[in-house]
Amino acid sequence: MSERRRQSGAAAIVEVFKREGVRHVFCVPGESYLPVLDELIDSEIEVVSGRQEGGVAFIAEAYGKCTNRASVVMATRGVGGANATIGVHTAFQDSTPMILLLGQVDSKFLGREGFQEVDMEAFFGPISKWVVEITDAERVPELLQRAFRIAQSGRPGPVVVSLPENMLKVEREMSYGPSHLKATPAPSKEESRRIEEILSKAERPLILAGGGIKRSEAENELLRFVDLARIPVMSAFRRHDVFPNDHPFYVGHLGLGTPKELLDIVEEADTILAIGTRLSEVTTQDYTLIHPHHSLVHVDICDDSIGKVYAPTVGIQADAKEALRCFCTLGALPNWHNWAYRSRLAYERTTKLKDPPGFKNEHVIQALIDVLPKDAVITNDAGNFAGWLHRYYPFTKKNTYVGPTSGAMGYGMPAAIGAKYAYPERTVVSLSGDGGFMMTCQEIETAVRYNIPIIALVFNNAMYGTIRMHQEIHFPTRVTATDLSYVRFDALARSLGANGIYVHSVDELKYALSKAMYQNQPTVIEIPMNKEQITVTRTLTELKEAAVQRLRNEKGEPGE
Repeated sequence: MSERRRQSGAAAIVEVFKREGVRHVFCVPGESYLPVLDELIDSEIEVVSGRQEGGVAFIAEAYGKCTNRASVVMATRGVGGANATIGVHTAFQDSTPMILLLGQVDSKFLGREGFQEVDMEAFFGPISKWVVEITDAERVPELLQRAFRIAQSGRPGPVVVSLPENMLKVEREMSYGPSHLKATPAPSKEESRRIEEILSKAERPLILAGGGIKRSEAENELLRFVDLARIPVMSAFRRHDVFPNDHPFYVGHLGLGTPKELLDIVEEADTILAIGTRLSEVTTQDYTLIHPHHSLVHVDICDDSIGKVYAPTVGIQADAKEALRCFCTLGALPNWHNWAYRSRLAYERTTKLKDPPGFKNEHVIQALIDVLPKDAVITNDAGNFAGWLHRYYPFTKKNTYVGPTSGAMGYGMPAAIGAKYAYPERTVVSLSGDGGFMMTCQEIETAVRYNIPIIALVFNNAMYGTIRMHQEIHFPTRVTATDLSYVRFDALARSLGANGIYVHSVDELKYALSKAMYQNQPTVIEIPMNKEQITVTRTLTELKEAAVQRLRNEKGEPGE
């Protein structure tokens, strides 16, 4: 039943926020939506003002990931929207619910290329679930509540709402509907019967667990099903914490640089249960992971994801939690303990931390393992340094990892701020390379101003490492554009009001981490890294030499 009251467009926006349970609004302020900011002053919603819309959108995206609710970002017109685009794209690829509200030119100026005007639907349409421009104040409750519903329904994602500035001041009789209630469809009896039939014939089944399990908060149901069925589990790209990594049936992560031994497990499997994953390019190793000999059961909340990459043997549109509850009631299944045990041994062989000489990335991961509490939240940026995190750090608790499946640079540190807003009582640590950190380092000042005590690690090798790696592989000895100046990020952090620490050894790193955990302000820890540390298995020189030899072989030239 709807409720009516007379309000301005801006007041109606804040009223919808309240009804949808919004606690924080992240923004870079702009004159085009000042009436909304003014209305927020008298609400209990905290407004967090950042330094640049891209960084702020990352903060909000991570907050939405952690809270499992639509986050709210506000920016002004085309220029603010353009800056925020990287966060919107990340939310789209990562299936994160987000509402981006953009101040727009006066409605009577629309279509005239007014000051900072952009056609929002044309601009954001390809990277959002829905774009709407509200020109009639009376429709604010209807359309904004619809935006929250769309952002959080099915496969979640970003919705962009354009707000012509004159509309915000107009008063109308407003009518509000009920807040969003997420649908949770379950498998039918026939679908359950077919799953039971497939599993009863399977000799080497494998579960591929994706972000849909996290979004439906089904981690406990997955754990229960695995304990009952004794099927090994792999996590999809950057969904490490979907299943305890120390569980005897966890057998690895499908991402960038996945060891061949783990890929062999997938190849040997005869049945794959893909639950809550869209089977992305990275997860499927460039769409080469699944073959005709696999029986594929694909469960996802979004029907568009089922069959988009691989035609499934059985495709089920269902909520992951409801599906797993259903699977827990299946009849007697074969015993796959030996298969799971062999797979786990392969995983353990590939994740044993080494102790190389000097101060290397392995030592950084070991320091994190030794010092951080088990429920600490790790966020990471894009970059090759993350290979060590993905390979060696054990995520044993749910909701302890936040990373961009979009591969966006600049994500890690702002994401830590968003995670800290979601989990204020937990330790939050970001990992970034110098290239990515520099892209959004201004948000350290945001963390200082709002007293958000995150810990940001910066692996500094003074280059765009991932691109340099590909450069040496494809164009060896022809280096261009990837070298950077050496920036002292500890000094930069201090200039912004944060703690800044430069460490030379693993003992110094452990001490810095231990101290930072009890500080009431953000801490940046700079870790100098040799350029040669480019992948977990090979140095930069080894990659270059192999590429040079390959090119010689292709030309028929003798090697050295």
